[in-house]
Amino acid sequence: MSETPGKGLLDGLAVTLKTLTKRTTTQQYPDVQPDLPPRSRGVIALSEENCTVCMLCARECPDWCIYIDSHKEEVVVPGAARARQRNVLDKFDIDFSLCMYCGICIEVCPFDALHWTPEFEYAETDVLDLLHDKNRLGEWMRTVPPPPAHDVLGEPSKEEATAARKAAGPGAATAAKTARPAAVRPKPGAAT
Repeated sequence: MSETPGKGLLDGLAVTLKTLTKRTTTQQYPDVQPDLPPRSRGVIALSEENCTVCMLCARECPDWCIYIDSHKEEVVVPGAARARQRNVLDKFDIDFSLCMYCGICIEVCPFDALHWTPEFEYAETDVLDLLHDKNRLGEWMRTVPPPPAHDVLGEPSKEEATAARKAAGPGAATAAKTARPAAVRPKPGAAT
């Protein structure tokens, strides 16, 4: 099985000639903004009122680029035997010079305090300016896109199902009670 000499060269030149005949599609980025996919990852935004200082994001971050500091405050609850304590967020910084944009911090946040924004134009001339504090992270919240609409044919969320059960009252028909039972298959070897 001998190959024709120069076949690889001819195949390569054929690809080059095919590419030469196609029109170029250069994007004029600074003048024309690119059309980003809906789930693109830009910068991380912080919703400070949702943060409970649980520290999950900082503990799960593989780059250790999230710095959180807090203090405890006593909250007097009327009718309670003793005052309760709650964490108050003092410092929440993300060092984007270390961040690898893996999104683990956003996934583990149980209170939706962290969100992706499609903003990617936050380059700095000094690497120290890539350390965003809670105020700057909060400013990014205005660029967070709204969540996609709920699929009306899909399964309702746990919260919606619980609210519907409570609104219906005790003994009301629920999806689980009104669902048809699955077809019963006869056991192998049983007479039908």
